[in-house]
Amino acid sequence: MALALGVDTGGTYTDAVLIRDEREVIASAKSLTTRADLAIGVGRAVSAVLETADVSPDQIGMASLSTTLATNALVEGQGGRVALIYVGFRESDLEKHGLREALKGDPALVLAGGHNHAGGQVAELDVAGLEAFLDSHSGISGYAVAAQFATRNPAHELEVARVISERTGVPVTCSHHLSAKLNGPKRAVTAVLNARLIGMIDRLIGRAQDQLRAQGITAPMMVVRGDGALMSAEQARERPIETILSGPAASIVGARWLTEAENALVSDIGGTTTDVALIRDGKPAIDPAGAQVGGFRTMVEAVAMRTHGLGGDSQVHVATEGLGGGVFLGPRRVLPVSLIAAEAPDVVHAALDEQLRATTVGEHDTRFARRVPGIPTDGVGPRESVLLDRLEDRVVPLSSLLQTRMEHGALGRLVDRGIVQVSGVTPSDASHALGRLADWDCSAALKALELMARKRVGSGDRLAVSPEALAQLIVDQLTEQTSLTLLETAFAEESHGFDQPARDLARHVLTQRGLAKHRGLLALDTALNVDVVGLGASAPSYYPAVGERLHCKMVLPEHAGVANAIGAVVGRLTLRRAGSVTSPAEGRYRVHLEEGPQDFSDSNSALQLLEEVLRNEAEGAVRQAGAEDIRVTVDRDIRTAKIEAQEVFVEALITVEASGRPRVAVG
Repeated sequence: MALALGVDTGGTYTDAVLIRDEREVIASAKSLTTRADLAIGVGRAVSAVLETADVSPDQIGMASLSTTLATNALVEGQGGRVALIYVGFRESDLEKHGLREALKGDPALVLAGGHNHAGGQVAELDVAGLEAFLDSHSGISGYAVAAQFATRNPAHELEVARVISERTGVPVTCSHHLSAKLNGPKRAVTAVLNARLIGMIDRLIGRAQDQLRAQGITAPMMVVRGDGALMSAEQARERPIETILSGPAASIVGARWLTEAENALVSDIGGTTTDVALIRDGKPAIDPAGAQVGGFRTMVEAVAMRTHGLGGDSQVHVATEGLGGGVFLGPRRVLPVSLIAAEAPDVVHAALDEQLRATTVGEHDTRFARRVPGIPTDGVGPRESVLLDRLEDRVVPLSSLLQTRMEHGALGRLVDRGIVQVSGVTPSDASHALGRLADWDCSAALKALELMARKRVGSGDRLAVSPEALAQLIVDQLTEQTSLTLLETAFAEESHGFDQPARDLARHVLTQRGLAKHRGLLALDTALNVDVVGLGASAPSYYPAVGERLHCKMVLPEHAGVANAIGAVVGRLTLRRAGSVTSPAEGRYRVHLEEGPQDFSDSNSALQLLEEVLRNEAEGAVRQAGAEDIRVTVDRDIRTAKIEAQEVFVEALITVEASGRPRVAVG
């Protein structure tokens, strides 16, 4: 009997599932995600699923992990402190192409060097300037290196990486390893995000492997990529950026496996995000422009996924403008008050009771902070250090923690780094107050909602007449924002364009009146013309109302709460390698290789060499990752131009894909 173990670490829950022979789910289990050490939650979920199935660890022939960690980190602006080495570009390029925003205040060095379109050196690499920069900066968890036309000649990126490795020992990400396409600034953004994630993903995978070994599971571990395919754990540690949208991609693979849907929208609600994607003709749609997460467009091939900061643990904000007021959700995830109260009941209830006795609503009502142990604090400023000293290892009300206005910014920086977590009212609290959930502290949820309900709107009235009324208002807002997210995706993927942004179309008055079945001089009807597959543990609680709002069939399959973990098991190991051939002069065909350009006098020889190199790399890497029954496909994109009635070779991009099923040992 061959058993495969799938594990998904979400923002709130870690799921585990056991599948027999790719056909049958024999057991599933959930455990709270342990943000301080994600592997603890992995270990608990795995222990629970083994106990439920009553199987021994030596029966597991393969383990696979999907994770929203990278996605959530980018959405929430978290990750390690990085530095960018930008070779051959101008200082002004940092501002123009969004690199300053991606760096979030982390250092960057614009260095002389780089190559031209043909792979020739434009300027000598300034090694001395690089060494001086390295000597003057500390506390860097990862370096990103992006050089001009590095996909044509990576020599300067490789030399910078060598110097950094020798002098610091810190992980280095070279942009040409992440994409073979041109567009240096976009490759640089991708490299920065990869460098920011390296420490985080490395810790997760390493600790998860430790947990599996401690339980007697010796099977090799796979990790889900953003396109739904699998990669080895070692490959994921080198290229963590490829795990962005890993969890959502696994959910699509799992949704297809659970429902056999040919055409459907898949909406997966987690603690931090709602991820929406399209299954078309039985396959997940791939984003040709690269994955976009947290406001950044990357060069990572991934499912065409719209990720919104909307989940069960999204922070509830009060809209005080206008006479009626209201609430809106996200994008930041916070700890539900009901959850932090379950962990520190005495502190939380004492503070909530004191806030309820006050005659006025306090700025920090319902807000608590706790430190996340084990997260590096290198490079934090003096104000941040003061806050960490006050926190120690306790749960502390924000009203006690923050003593000056300037400390608000310091707390925000600690939250961005993932060093500190704060609580707030969330849809999960609303569900506890309405009796839909009973996992945590319902009493604390009601107290927090009562405090928020007391806030005044523009008319001077309370936001809500009772905690239960506010809870329903929050759930209704979640329904509305989820519906808009689905509509945006449908408009974006519609084969007949509407010549307006999808976001505007989803909110257009005609769309909204059509959903409400307007009847006047005009009869307006709007509906989704495709089924929606609702996934996530809380989907049965929230999504029936979404289906009613959009007048579509809402499919809530069995095991929907662990679809990500199922997708982690049933995917294929797939690796792609790409490279280019250019023609720098008539009769010369240049193959751009890792070791440098190589010229040929005929295009066929150049194309054959590149294809052979890429085939060997892809097939060798996927075999090393543990694949069997490997299939290799080759795509040649040859671009020509007509000059004087003749077709002239301009450039060719070759992509080789090697794919196989993970080897599952039979227990």
